Amino acid sequence: MTDNNYANQCIICNVTSCAHHNKNRNYCSLEAIRVGTHEPNPTVPPCTDCQSFTPSCSVPADSMV
Repeated sequence: MTDNNYANQCIICNVTSCAHHNKNRNYCSLEAIRVGTHEPNPTVPPCTDCQSFTPSCSVPADSMV
């Protein structure tokens, strides 16, 4: 289970639907994250993804399609 009280000030994040999001501040609670891409040749920031994302329990599964 993630300790959401921890705020890694090196990883700014505003994805509140992630289980790793610090609920009090816009930081990730992980020590490190994995960043990847869904494109064969990424050229702009929207082509990258946080591959450490885990949906929080409060997000209905059907809303993530």
